[in-house]
Amino acid sequence: MQIRNFSIIAHIDHGKSTLADRLLQQTHAVSDREATDQMLDSMELERERGITIKASAVTVPFEHNGEQFMLNFIDTPGHVDFSYEVSRALTACEGAVLVVDSTQGVEAQTVANAYLAVENDLELIPVVNKIDLPAADPLRVADEIEQVLGLPAEDSIQCSAKTGAGINELLASICEKLPPPREPETDKARALIFDSHYDDYRGVVVYVRMFDGRLSVGDRIRMMGTGRTFTITELGKYTPKPTKVDSVGPGETGYLIASIKTLKDVRVGDTVTRDADPAAEPLPGYEEPKQMVFCDFYPSSGSENKRNDFEELREAMEKLALNDASFTFAPVHSDALGFGFRCGFLGLLHMDIIQERLEREGGVEIIQTAPTVTYELETTDGVVHEIHNPADLPDTGTWRELREPIVNLEIIVPKDCIGDVMSLCLGRRGEFKHQQYVSDVRQILTFTIPLGEIIYDFFDKLKSITRGYGTMDYTITGFRPGNLAKVDILINAEPVEALSLICHRENAEQRGRQLLIKLRKEIDRHQFEIPLQAAIGGKIIARETIKAVRKNVTAKCYGGDVSRKRKLLEKQKKGKKRMKSVGSVEIPQEAFMAVLDSGE
Repeated sequence: MQIRNFSIIAHIDHGKSTLADRLLQQTHAVSDREATDQMLDSMELERERGITIKASAVTVPFEHNGEQFMLNFIDTPGHVDFSYEVSRALTACEGAVLVVDSTQGVEAQTVANAYLAVENDLELIPVVNKIDLPAADPLRVADEIEQVLGLPAEDSIQCSAKTGAGINELLASICEKLPPPREPETDKARALIFDSHYDDYRGVVVYVRMFDGRLSVGDRIRMMGTGRTFTITELGKYTPKPTKVDSVGPGETGYLIASIKTLKDVRVGDTVTRDADPAAEPLPGYEEPKQMVFCDFYPSSGSENKRNDFEELREAMEKLALNDASFTFAPVHSDALGFGFRCGFLGLLHMDIIQERLEREGGVEIIQTAPTVTYELETTDGVVHEIHNPADLPDTGTWRELREPIVNLEIIVPKDCIGDVMSLCLGRRGEFKHQQYVSDVRQILTFTIPLGEIIYDFFDKLKSITRGYGTMDYTITGFRPGNLAKVDILINAEPVEALSLICHRENAEQRGRQLLIKLRKEIDRHQFEIPLQAAIGGKIIARETIKAVRKNVTAKCYGGDVSRKRKLLEKQKKGKKRMKSVGSVEIPQEAFMAVLDSGE
């Protein structure tokens, strides 16, 4: 039996999951009665948002020209924040099906994912999808693929994942064009862990791709990275229903269950081998993902027992981190919010998804602070530190320079929007690099720009300027020194570290003032006056005031001597002063999120 391992890669909404559905139906892995839309998007959140978040691996049988084939394919996410999922999926494959929407053409993530596949030495099959739509222009899109990616236009397969047109041609092409798995380099068992998740009844379920040797039920296995040993109790494949098998051989993918109780024993990218006859060296794993966006999660102080809330949050995070290797967390403490976790993400959508998954799957309620990017700080003695939280930035006298992360930003835009996009990027301290022709109507613009400038609302602004047709992709290129300052926010003369931010010195006053105006709207009026201040070091750069709620104490004094009224007002003033010294300001969750919306 011949084996073909491939991934389905594309930009967001170009039809990967629908194509996966048609492949499952065409190979009779699911009957027409069982078939549903987006079968592989099993998570409730994926179905609600209509996006793929987790890559899912499936094995299906197929007969081509009288020969039996085993097709192992992985449906991957399209969003830039989940590109780590894509890179892991590609390592387990020999080929990739690159899907391009025939109405939209080549987009930013199409280019990024194609380059990822080429870096992994994968054979690419270009597919022009959605040819059934009235606005489809498959010939122009095939030319774009040749122009931008260098894949011959005549090699593109035209199909419609919705109607099923061209699917047989695609399956034939997969069998003929994609290479079989490489020959085993050793007879000793070596399997790469490319994903895992936690099951309450069976422990950790590990997804593996066998490269060498064979694993069978009952084998004693060893994780080469952690050195822990287990006995396999179940092996299986998703077809797409879980199907038990007795053994898994070279080139195959599947899942294994071995009564693994603790989450720390499994690491994505680790190699599984047999304990009695181990392999000499592990397979090359994955590069550790570099988290670039950080924010704090604190348990919402709804219940009295805060320690319990904290432990529940930790447990939910541990289970989630097993399923998503690109998410990290470490405990922190804040005077305003108590104990919580400093969490690292690949981007803002990633952060949003993690928060929602924790609340749904972990059943915890969370307060989240505004996200920040990672900075590099070189102190006067030449040591370089990573700063994930503006509150950790020491006094100016102790450091030599502060470096911010810089990204290489590729934007694909319609020709008539180039001027507006240019001014947007240059207004965010971007530097124009070059321009590349895609087709008569679209071009690729490349900029270098600080990550901090594009992390909040840049994508929304880009979409509105280009009427929804602009797409972007970015890669981190390194750090560079900038004229940066830490802006502290003081509420009632008390610094609130969760609201502090690092920004360019030229924009500091404007950012500080905008933030204070937003905070003034979000924080309720109290019995006493609340000053809101923004400061750099000891210098106040902006101030707003929340007026006190007043009671008319002189209402009962009709006419008469003014000194009586003054006496009552003085008495009220003393009471307010005393209240101010003991009363604390209630800061709602919305105030922490106000930092996000920088506005123009």
